[in-house]
Amino acid sequence: MSENTNSDILIAGAIAAFTVDLLVYPLDTIKTRIQSPNYARIYTNPQTGKPNPALFRGVYQGIGSVIIATLPSSGAFFTTYERTKALFTRLNATSSSPNGLLPIAAVHAGASSLAELVSCAILTPAEVIKQNAQMVSHGSPTNATLQTLSKFKSNPLALWRGYAALAGRNLPFTAMQFPMFEKLKVTIREYRDRRGLTTGTIYESGMITAVSAGSAGAVAAIITTPIDVIKTRIMLAAVDDAPASHKPAAASQAKGKADGLVDAFGKSVESTKASAKSMGSALNPLAKSEQRGRKSSWKIGQEIVAERGFKGLWRGGALRGIWTFIGSGLYLGAYESGRVFLATRRGEHVNEEEFL
Repeated sequence: MSENTNSDILIAGAIAAFTVDLLVYPLDTIKTRIQSPNYARIYTNPQTGKPNPALFRGVYQGIGSVIIATLPSSGAFFTTYERTKALFTRLNATSSSPNGLLPIAAVHAGASSLAELVSCAILTPAEVIKQNAQMVSHGSPTNATLQTLSKFKSNPLALWRGYAALAGRNLPFTAMQFPMFEKLKVTIREYRDRRGLTTGTIYESGMITAVSAGSAGAVAAIITTPIDVIKTRIMLAAVDDAPASHKPAAASQAKGKADGLVDAFGKSVESTKASAKSMGSALNPLAKSEQRGRKSSWKIGQEIVAERGFKGLWRGGALRGIWTFIGSGLYLGAYESGRVFLATRRGEHVNEEEFL
């Protein structure tokens, strides 16, 4: 079979992203709220310490921005991954070693990491908007996404704050998930071949991919939970880099509290730097500088440990593992099924070994 076209990859990636966004978004919203610094104050009963109904309200807040961004970002990821993996595989096969200079797992990890860097650049603004919109009090008269966007009118470059944190979470996650995913998929197919269970249908291909991707994703998600907790804090604090310049600082802070927009550092910060400098700091939240109240990821991690102990770094880990199992399974299962379907519709013979 000839390789899928870029259009096939983009369409299949878009279908997969849209499917996952609709089905698992509520779990992501709940996870964000659990990881927020104001979880105990806003979403738990002060008498019992158990979650209150507010935790489960407005679970689709902010989904619009994610749908808009994940379609191009997922297409960019899969296009980059497929082409880079093919290139790395060819270069690796031409080395002096008969089995290649690098193990195949390293090839998959390298290709997926480069693809993730491209994807994160597109996805970061939507992630910032989404996570702050998820924290807006349900029942607010203004749409949660529009309410969040209004906070960035004076400094839209702050939407890219958290790129390094997002990439810092997704790179190890993807580098772990894809080699495990590829190995699991091959193992399951070989097992079915030995038992004579192989059918060669799109359904079988999708199910094998879904189980492999979900299992690998769940393991990688749980391992990277501490990075995810810190990333959530950084993105929830991004509104401090884009204060409404036409309002007094006190009024902005009061409005932020009423909205449920979270200040990870416990105070409001005025933005006084030029746009170019803001862009540079927005792309480098890991910097040690704490100007304008901004703190490094390491400092935020220390504060979480001081507040809640080391278990605070794993807050939401079980839920993250569950929704990643479902999300990754649906995402890559729908993606591969879509690619097989599009290739088959053109009358091409499908060799499943060429996929992912």
